[in-house]
Amino acid sequence: MTAPRREYHYRVDREGRLLHEGSEIVDPAVLRLFWRTLHRTEDGRWLSVCQGERNWVEADETPFVVQRLRPSLDEAGRLVSAELVLLGDYREPLDPASLAVGPGGLLTCAIRSGSYRARLGRRAALQLAPYLVERDGRVFLTMGGRAHQVVGADHARDLIGESATGLPNG
Repeated sequence: MTAPRREYHYRVDREGRLLHEGSEIVDPAVLRLFWRTLHRTEDGRWLSVCQGERNWVEADETPFVVQRLRPSLDEAGRLVSAELVLLGDYREPLDPASLAVGPGGLLTCAIRSGSYRARLGRRAALQLAPYLVERDGRVFLTMGGRAHQVVGADHARDLIGESATGLPNG
């Protein structure tokens, strides 16, 4: 195996945009390749190797930010399943049992068969809002005919904003 020819440094901002020297990477094919090959190194850094080149990625919490959801509904409008969509149209199914509150009180979920955590961006969290319910001081996502507890969540309005849930104060 030959050593990588070049090294580049990228940053993922709060909105999940991939930046190189301040410029946003927008090519969907490049973004999909990044998200598919991105992994954590033994020293905890994020690395994507593409065509023998090392692409180091920095992010505050996680480089994986879900931009939107593609919900699948039954005839009654109930959530059956949902697909996570990251930049570049990289997609994965949502594992509802993996939903939890992460750093900063934001929703997170498992991706890549549970190997990594992704943060739900504002739009994705708002898309999930209609399917969140509160019971006995806990929050659940109703999907596929089952209620899945959102670990660490006490109030849905804390996760996505009171106006989005229609839930009253208190």
